[in-house]
Amino acid sequence: MRVMGLDLGSRTCGVAVSDALCMIARAVETIRFEEEDNDVALSRIKELIKEHEVHLIVLGLPKHMNGDIGVRAQISLDFKEKLEKETGLRVVLIDERMTTMQANRVLLEADVSRKKRKKVVDQIAAVTILQGFLDSGMSKAA
Repeated sequence: MRVMGLDLGSRTCGVAVSDALCMIARAVETIRFEEEDNDVALSRIKELIKEHEVHLIVLGLPKHMNGDIGVRAQISLDFKEKLEKETGLRVVLIDERMTTMQANRVLLEADVSRKKRKKVVDQIAAVTILQGFLDSGMSKAA
């Protein structure tokens, strides 16, 4: 069984999935939707869960730098509830501060063009979220 990592934005959702041993995260896709209409993302995520035999979801929680929860984090909390209700799977929230910045840095260092970066940055952020979770050993306890 695999773990899925999600980086939810206002118009995109980056998706990553672990290998069967829950050791390595890999990018799957970026789901695009109309602003704040994440039901489209939810529908596609449900398909991907079946396709990849996912048993646990890790969702990035975009806290402010001081640790406070703002509007974006509240949207993620609401999405977590929807995910759990619609999929029946446990959703673990992971602090995702700086993951998009880290993803952009990785892509810049790899000399990926701006146009290509825009297409994959959310996937790389999802990989970063998921790999951090896998490396922490928390996936073994879940």
